[in-house]
Amino acid sequence: MRVAILADIHGNADALAAVLRDARAQGAGRLIVNGDVVNRGPDSVQVLQTLLDRDDVTFTLGNHDDLLRLWQARSDVLPPEWFPDPFWGATAWSADQLDAAGLLHVPADWPMTLTLREPGLPLVQVAHGTADHYRESLSDRTPAERVQALRRAPDGGEYGMLIASHIHRPVNAVIDGTWVVNTGSVGSPATGDPRAQYLLLEPTAHGWQVTPRAVLYDRSGVLGRFASSGLLGMGLSAEIFRQEVITARSLYTPYWAWTEQDALPRTQATWDAFLSTLDARTPG
Repeated sequence: MRVAILADIHGNADALAAVLRDARAQGAGRLIVNGDVVNRGPDSVQVLQTLLDRDDVTFTLGNHDDLLRLWQARSDVLPPEWFPDPFWGATAWSADQLDAAGLLHVPADWPMTLTLREPGLPLVQVAHGTADHYRESLSDRTPAERVQALRRAPDGGEYGMLIASHIHRPVNAVIDGTWVVNTGSVGSPATGDPRAQYLLLEPTAHGWQVTPRAVLYDRSGVLGRFASSGLLGMGLSAEIFRQEVITARSLYTPYWAWTEQDALPRTQATWDAFLSTLDARTPG
């Protein structure tokens, strides 16, 4: 049976709908949603409810799914200076939306990892980041010694394939004999290609077959809902998330690192300055 593995939907209902249609057309009989269903985009409630209404979906926990619960609880896991900072208005808005819909705590029961077992085939682990932390990146750049540690299964065996998400770009690599795969992002790719990305996995007589998929969809709807939903008025981070959908580039993470480096406030002025550094590096 073909399994569709999708992740990093980030509140983008149009991208999710396109992927669900494509997965059905490709004959997927099961969906694994590998974290980060919500936050960033305007459709967190719709996206989560759409998936919960299906009977073929299994979830793993992503950092954004957990972040909204931690935010609403004012958890001491998060830096206390974040809560009054207007930069985080988009996160507060998404948490409030899910809370009002009674969906905020649904991810509390999602596991960090899933294991796929097929007779005669290598063991597969699926995790948003890694089994150790949902924010740890797993990619073709992961050092071999780290892959060696991650491929050890709790029962003393080894995983032949590690499937992750979180970095918003597809990966298909072999590192020290272990197959390392990344799903890419449904709702906010960081590859320059705005198509919604996901993965098909199929057991065959010759081994696992991995097929990356990239699905075209009309982004005008979700881009419009950033404004019509009220999200865009919730602070600078919402505008950054919208620009990521437009450009299909990672902007939030490098902007955060850029401000951290020089202890700059996260304001419209520093965002504009950051964009000017990108423009300077872009050929005319």
